[in-house]
Amino acid sequence: MDDLLQQIGSRILSRRKQLRMTQEELAEKAGITPQTVSSAELGKKALRPENIIRICSALDISTDYLLLGNVNAADHSLLLSKLAALPPIQYRHLEDIINSFILALEHGAQGGK
Repeated sequence: MDDLLQQIGSRILSRRKQLRMTQEELAEKAGITPQTVSSAELGKKALRPENIIRICSALDISTDYLLLGNVNAADHSLLLSKLAALPPIQYRHLEDIINSFILALEHGAQGGK
C-alpha cells in the first residue's frame, strides 16, 4: 500500500510541476487544503475518494492515470481537444516536435541494444 501511495504522490507532484502550479494553487483549485496536497505528494496518507476526483479535475488527468499510471480514452480526449484548439501553424509545429521526439526515442532504444 505504501508503494502505491508513493506512486500516486509522485504522479500528483509530477503533473503539478508540469502545470507549473504550487501546492497552494493546486489546493485552491481542487478545494482541498495545502496539507492534503503535501501529504498526498509525499505518499503519507491515502486520499478520500472525493479528493481524488477533485485533484484529478484540477490537474486535468483521469483517475486511471492518478491511481494506476494508465492513460485512457479520457486522457486522449483531453489532449485531442487541446490539439483541435491550436491554429494550423502551431499544430504543424507541434507535429514536428512529436515526430522528432519519437525519432529520438527510437534512436535511444536502438543505442541501448
